[in-house]
Amino acid sequence: MRESLPRSFFALLAAIPVFMLFGSGSFLQRLVAAELPGFGVMAAALAAILAYRLALHLRLMRLLLVSATCAAFLLALPQPIDLSRPLAYLNLVGGTGLFLAIGLALVIAGAAAVGRRLGQAGEIGGVAIVLAIFLAAFLLHYSPANAAAAALHPLGRLGDSYGALMLVVTLETLLWTVGVHGPAMLAAVVTPLYLALQRQNTDAFLHHAPLPHIVVVSLFLFVFPGGAGATLPVAFLLLFSRAPRLRLLARATVGPALCNINEPLLFGLPIVANPFLVVPFVGVPLITATIAYFATANNFVSRAYTYMPGIVPAPAAAYLATLDWRAVVLVLFNIALATVVYLPFVRAYERHEAALP
Repeated sequence: MRESLPRSFFALLAAIPVFMLFGSGSFLQRLVAAELPGFGVMAAALAAILAYRLALHLRLMRLLLVSATCAAFLLALPQPIDLSRPLAYLNLVGGTGLFLAIGLALVIAGAAAVGRRLGQAGEIGGVAIVLAIFLAAFLLHYSPANAAAAALHPLGRLGDSYGALMLVVTLETLLWTVGVHGPAMLAAVVTPLYLALQRQNTDAFLHHAPLPHIVVVSLFLFVFPGGAGATLPVAFLLLFSRAPRLRLLARATVGPALCNINEPLLFGLPIVANPFLVVPFVGVPLITATIAYFATANNFVSRAYTYMPGIVPAPAAAYLATLDWRAVVLVLFNIALATVVYLPFVRAYERHEAALP
């Protein structure tokens, strides 16, 4: 996967002039419209992949869990099922599909794990009971996907708030300070929710309507330049360190940091469990998130309507997500501000490094 990163990175950078040339009109609309059914495909793939990973982790029957989760996913799809327009129906699935895939995989894996206490027959029986429930709901024309969509409305309003943004950013960075992958820990709730809100912005853009949401997945491009903790400035500051180890580390981590990959820095410097850097690591993203939220809320920067992969450097990704040159200015401003905040803490850590025998 890492070997394919440079190709993906340069391919995405090559798309920038294309977006600049075709920044409006039918070409861009067709390009963005492809994302909507993509969420539906992503959900279907997630149901199978997550079931397989759970089966490996819990040592359950892999074929049983994957086939049962996929079957339950099909039974739980939005009703009425209309396959005459497959792309439109995939668009509908994408609204709640990620929540549905995660929930079904966990429920079926849990039923299998409980039933396994009675042996292989019990494992099969636990899964069969869950499938029977979803089959009955399907025959009664009850759609869990429709119910999830109704439940997402209040959750979406809560998630699209300054308080929710601060909570997510704080939890992700605090977990990282003790070596726990914060985004991965919160992904089951945070990622599907903000992808659903992102999808609604994309749909609004295609229908020439005002974009409804501020806090979407692409807003985090402004919050975490360089990865969790907004550590891109740290990598560049260390390039000029007086400590040979830190300069060597910086040369190895600047490239990945530009693509928002900062695990080498988190564990190589380290930042994890480092009392010198914990304050800016938690504090800087709160500052950048506050600036990004209120700049977007007050229309100083356009709201993001399309999803961009995290490996794209933040300035380029912010522009592609909004097609607003002011988004690039905002990202660069946040990076400059993060550099000012990180500078005294990095210098203090350098002095500590130099004092070591």
